Amino acid sequence: MINRRDLLVGGGAAAAAYLAGSFVPLVAQNAPNFGAPSVVQVGYRRQQMGDMEVIALNDGVTRRPLAAEFVRNTPLDQVQALLRSQNLPTDYIDVPYTAFLIVMGNRRVLIDTGFSDNGGPTTGRLVSNLNAAGYKVEDIDTVILSHFHGDHINGVRNKAGQLVFPNAKIMVPTVEYDFWMDDARMAAAPEAMKGAFANVRRVMGGLGADRLVKFVPGTEIIRGANSLKSVAAFGHTPGHTLFVAQSYRFKFAYLADLTNIPQLFARNPDMAVVFDMDAAAAREVRRKVFEMTVQENMTAGGFHFPFPAFGRIEKLGNGYDFKPVA
Repeated sequence: MINRRDLLVGGGAAAAAYLAGSFVPLVAQNAPNFGAPSVVQVGYRRQQMGDMEVIALNDGVTRRPLAAEFVRNTPLDQVQALLRSQNLPTDYIDVPYTAFLIVMGNRRVLIDTGFSDNGGPTTGRLVSNLNAAGYKVEDIDTVILSHFHGDHINGVRNKAGQLVFPNAKIMVPTVEYDFWMDDARMAAAPEAMKGAFANVRRVMGGLGADRLVKFVPGTEIIRGANSLKSVAAFGHTPGHTLFVAQSYRFKFAYLADLTNIPQLFARNPDMAVVFDMDAAAAREVRRKVFEMTVQENMTAGGFHFPFPAFGRIEKLGNGYDFKPVA
């Protein structure tokens, strides 16, 4: 397990292993021999909540083999049994990617970006789904990033390096930005980890103060009758941040990568996915946030939830269950 000191100093072979290869999908590719996953035909879904509208925007899906290391603290046969009990495949998993657009009055806030044209053939659909929902890239005034894994930030720029959302300010958590943009940490990192640092610099490099806005996790981003608050949820990455949008009594919680596959990590929040950089912290915050969504009767959405990617979190035994909107 990567402990917090390893995270913050960026050293250690364990950190390198988790950040190499499939851990940070710089380019999303499907696993060979399992076929291509089905991409949803209508890749957006609207939900009116008070005076705000929440729109799920699917960026695509990738398929990867289910290997023993995917869940680090549970035997593979138990993981497969949990999937089988939900009538899901046991030799591979499909990982969807869904960002969310929050429309509040004249504000158009996109949370996370997907891949743009930096991924494989079954990704990069966010902009076309945004258009189908009635918006253009020029309409987005704010892009907020939950954390700096490639599937969340690569859509800020296309492969040519151009900004995809030309009128948007890019808002980032201070803790996450400081970790990945630290030159000394990058220089000291094992070779396998340097690609992740380099990708962050590809995306963030050249963003001046007029474009890049840093915020402290836990603070309000939009204030007023319609509000958007950030929620610190460190563990998946050093600055992993969630968001709660509220209009009157309606609350929408964007859970980012709180759980990679809800059929596993909501059902059993104590499982540790390979992508979590601090597994112990991630498990602790996972239970805390799931309980918050239940107690406060929130609608919840997750970046890797099955499309339409938002619905309700309900208690189920010692864990939780995700119930998508109808």
